[in-house]
Amino acid sequence: MAKNKNKLQWYTMDLHLHTPASSDYVRPEVSYLDILKQAAKRGLDMIAFADHNTVSGYRRMEEEIEQLELLKRLDRLLPEEKIRLRDYKKLIKKILVFPGFEFTATFGFHILAIFPPETPIRDIEHLLLELNIPSEKLDEGSMTVGASVDVLTAYQLINEAGGMAIAAHANSNHGVAMRRFPFGGQTKIAYTQDPNLIALEVTDLEKRGRRTTAAFFNGNKPEYPRRMHCIQGSDAHLVVKDPNIRNKLGIGDRMTDVRLREKSFWALKKLFESDNFSRTRPHQRGSQPAIDFAQEARKEGATFVQDFHEKMTTRGGYLYKIIADICAFANSNGGTLFIGMSDEAQQQVVGISNIKQSVSKLQSEISKRITPELNCKFETQRTKGKNIIQAIVPRGKETPYAVDDNKIYLRTETETNMAVRDEIVELVRKGQKKAQPSLPPSKGIPLPSAGSKDIRASVIASEEPEPVSPPRTGVEIVSVVQRGGEHYYTVRDLRNGNEVKNVTLKSSRRLWHYAISQYSELPKDPKRLQVKWHGNLGLLRRQKRGKHYSYDLVQRTPKGYHYYYGVTKDGIHGDWEEIV
Repeated sequence: MAKNKNKLQWYTMDLHLHTPASSDYVRPEVSYLDILKQAAKRGLDMIAFADHNTVSGYRRMEEEIEQLELLKRLDRLLPEEKIRLRDYKKLIKKILVFPGFEFTATFGFHILAIFPPETPIRDIEHLLLELNIPSEKLDEGSMTVGASVDVLTAYQLINEAGGMAIAAHANSNHGVAMRRFPFGGQTKIAYTQDPNLIALEVTDLEKRGRRTTAAFFNGNKPEYPRRMHCIQGSDAHLVVKDPNIRNKLGIGDRMTDVRLREKSFWALKKLFESDNFSRTRPHQRGSQPAIDFAQEARKEGATFVQDFHEKMTTRGGYLYKIIADICAFANSNGGTLFIGMSDEAQQQVVGISNIKQSVSKLQSEISKRITPELNCKFETQRTKGKNIIQAIVPRGKETPYAVDDNKIYLRTETETNMAVRDEIVELVRKGQKKAQPSLPPSKGIPLPSAGSKDIRASVIASEEPEPVSPPRTGVEIVSVVQRGGEHYYTVRDLRNGNEVKNVTLKSSRRLWHYAISQYSELPKDPKRLQVKWHGNLGLLRRQKRGKHYSYDLVQRTPKGYHYYYGVTKDGIHGDWEEIV
């Protein structure tokens, strides 16, 4: 039965398959037909040949099929060749095979480059030459290729060539986000947040919790504001996993499901370029319960980039709260709203009775009330037997966005608040910066030349250790002055560094109010603080706020004491981790 192109459909893929064209392939006698047959057996709809620094595996398969086609036209096919050609045609029609390669960049980092099937092989080989793969090594399929180009340049060249750049096994060996590798934070940020990088391939997609790679790159961390699409691939170096060979998976041993309108490279690329993260999941086998993305989000609760609304009626102000949240997300880091359910797991899901009418209402309200124009995406999610609306809000390109022309909202951790003067000024400045042309991403961070004697050491040495910086979430009370019997505070948002002056206890929003209240109760002599110090860092208190803990912290510096309030886990880094 033909699949409806207008309807979203789950497809299963493995975009990281090696072939005998890779020099470290375990069973070099394997045929390309064997690979396709096993892919079909595992139920794969899309695969990619990603041999080391070569596209010769895909080329050899094409050449074999072309040779069989030629023999057929000459009426010289042997019986076994007829069967082989028939099987090839059947499998190629069933499985979409992408040409590609696994590139070894400087420092040994691996990058997947995936291309549309119609891409000429010559074009991909030309790209490999641009990436400094020596011409004599184009067919070797070796990980060792000498001085290639840096990671950011590779992302850019792959993207410009029409391919998708995906960080291979990003959290593992040779991955740009692997742990315990001694390169600086700014380099790691650049390698995982670059706009030319379309997704991360990870090895822990099936795991849940805050310590997973996908959770780390979920957009909550201030230094990693871009939420990344995460997929998994087998990195197969043999057809079927051999229990006697360690750390080598077979075809389809790690698969990803993606929900697309059609099975195509362009539909997949469009998904990865979108802000919709509920259409990617680890492969769901028949015996496994399907992942309920709404309930997974519910476990996390309200965050900087996520919130929940049980109702959307005008009466009671529910619809306005949704519009205010959408405005706040657009002015901050984008985000997702789940409409028709609360974030409390024990509460029954209310649902939305008429999805089409409700989405139309939301679109109309956004169009009429939010300026400048903001394009949000809406999808239906099924959870606990009810339909809800998932509203996907992009990070705005023309800040500030306003409701009813003059009400400007911002996201402050888990809350939406009306922006004050200093915040509005900063939004305008950011909007002006975005409107100005900038340098290509790959030129943003200086990197050593490919000919450096010790590239890895030079990068590490260039990033000298810095003094412990403040936490990256929560607020700091910077100063206080008294005028006319009233105390006026300067508050710094630790997430974005913005300072807001002339804040009073009465005018302050919830987190600011809490911080000012706590700050005003501090002893005049900081030495009397009841703090267990860890060097110059200390914990004032820990408390549960919503579904997560927050921390009040203090730091001693040569210039005095700094107090940080409402710091969340996403803002904890470096030596602060020893405190909490």
